[in-house]
Amino acid sequence: MFLKRLFIFTFALLLPLETAPAEAQGQKNLSFPLSHYELKNGMQVILSEDYSLPLVSVVVAYNVGSLNEQQGKTGLAYLLENLMFQGSQNVSQMQHISYINRIGGIPNADTKEDRTLFYQTVPSNQLALVLWLESDRMKSLDINPSNLEQAKEALIGEIQQRKANEPYLESFFVFDQFLFSDFAYSHPLIGSEEDIRNITVEDVKDFYSTFYVPNNAVLCIAGNMNKIKAKELLAKYFETILKGKDLPPLPPSKLPEKKEVIETLKDSLVPSPAFHLGYRIASSRSNDFYALTVLDYILLRSKSSRLYKRLIKKERLAYHLSGGIEKRKELATFKIFAINNNEAMVDLCQKAIFSEINKLKSSFIPEEELEKSKNLFKMDYLRRFATSLDRAIFLTETFLSQKNFENFPSELDRYLKVTPSEIVGIVNRYFTRENSVLLNIKMK
Repeated sequence: MFLKRLFIFTFALLLPLETAPAEAQGQKNLSFPLSHYELKNGMQVILSEDYSLPLVSVVVAYNVGSLNEQQGKTGLAYLLENLMFQGSQNVSQMQHISYINRIGGIPNADTKEDRTLFYQTVPSNQLALVLWLESDRMKSLDINPSNLEQAKEALIGEIQQRKANEPYLESFFVFDQFLFSDFAYSHPLIGSEEDIRNITVEDVKDFYSTFYVPNNAVLCIAGNMNKIKAKELLAKYFETILKGKDLPPLPPSKLPEKKEVIETLKDSLVPSPAFHLGYRIASSRSNDFYALTVLDYILLRSKSSRLYKRLIKKERLAYHLSGGIEKRKELATFKIFAINNNEAMVDLCQKAIFSEINKLKSSFIPEEELEKSKNLFKMDYLRRFATSLDRAIFLTETFLSQKNFENFPSELDRYLKVTPSEIVGIVNRYFTRENSVLLNIKMK
C-alpha cells in the first residue's frame, strides 16, 4: 500500500576497503538525502538530491505490466510503452524523444511483468521540460487507429525478429507455463501475435485510463535540483491531473502443488540440446530472500561461481549458462538455463548441478567463498547508485516492491550478515525435487 506521510532521512553506501569483511563494509556510510510524499491525486513522489554533476534524472513508473492483462489481450502493456511516445495533446508523434535528444538528454522505457518505467537524464536546467512532457502523456495520450496500427505492426515485427534471432525463445515461454500455474504470471511479456492483431483502440484506451493514472504512478527525481522548485513544478504539472478510478486487483497468485515436473520440448529451430531448471522460492519480502540472493551469487552470478566453474571452465559440460532469481510481484523463482553440445552432456550437466546443490545442503560453505560472493553482491548493489539515473530507477523499483524506506539504511547489512547455516537452511527448504521444474529441449 502506498505510504501517505512525508519523511526525510539520509543513509549511505561506501565502496569497501578491500581487506574489510563484507559485514563490516556494509556499516561504512556515505549519506544521500531521500524524501517521499504524495500529491493530492495519489501520485507518489521521491526526491533525492545530488549536486556532483549538472544532471537530473526523472523516472515515472506505473504499477502495471503483463500481469494486468486478460486472456486474449496479451501484449497491451508492451504496446502502451510504444504508444506513450506516439503523441499527446500538446506533443506530436515521437516529439517527446526529439525534445529530449535536442537538449542532450537520453530517454528510454522498460516494461516488465509487474511495472512499466519511463526515464530520462537531462541537464539540470531542463527539469521543467521533462516534467511537462511526462505530465502531458499521463493526462492526454493520443490513441487513434493510425498510431495503434503502427505500434501493433512494430511489436509483431519485433516478435518475429526475436524468434528468428533467438532460437530458444519459445522454450522460455513454455518453461514459464510449467513454472507458474496461472495465466497472469505465465504468459509472455511481449504477448502473442494473434492477440496483438486483435487489440482494438477501445482495448488500449481502457487499459490506459485504468492503469496510467496518477494514483497508480510513482515519480522519482534524482540529481542536481532545487527541491523547493522541483516540488512547485510537480504541483504545477501533475497535481491538476485527475485521479483515476479504483484499480482492479490482480488475480491472487497461485503456486502449483508441490511435485516434481519434468517435461520435454522438441524444436526444429534450436541448434543444440538445452534445458531449463527452475525452483519456486520465497518472495522478495520474505526474510529468506536475503540468503536466497547471496545463494544466487554463490551458484551463478560470476565466473567464479560454483556452477560456472564446474560446468563451463572445469568439466565443459555446457557452452552457455545463465539464470538467477526472477521476481514477478509476490512470486519469485530461481532459474537455470544451459545449452549443451549433445544429449549425453545434458544428462551430465544436470547431474553436476544437482551435485552442487546437494553439497550446499549437507555442508557449510567456506567463509572465504561466502565473503567473496557477498562482496560481489555488494559491488552490484552499489552500482545501483553510481549515477542519478541508477539511483532513481533503484528507488522507484524499491518503492513499487512495497519495501519500507524507513528500513532502507539497514537493507544492505541484511544481505551481508547471511550465515553459512542460513545457506544450508534455504537450500534444503527450496531446492528440492518436489519443488522443481525441468524442461528438456531436444532437437527435432
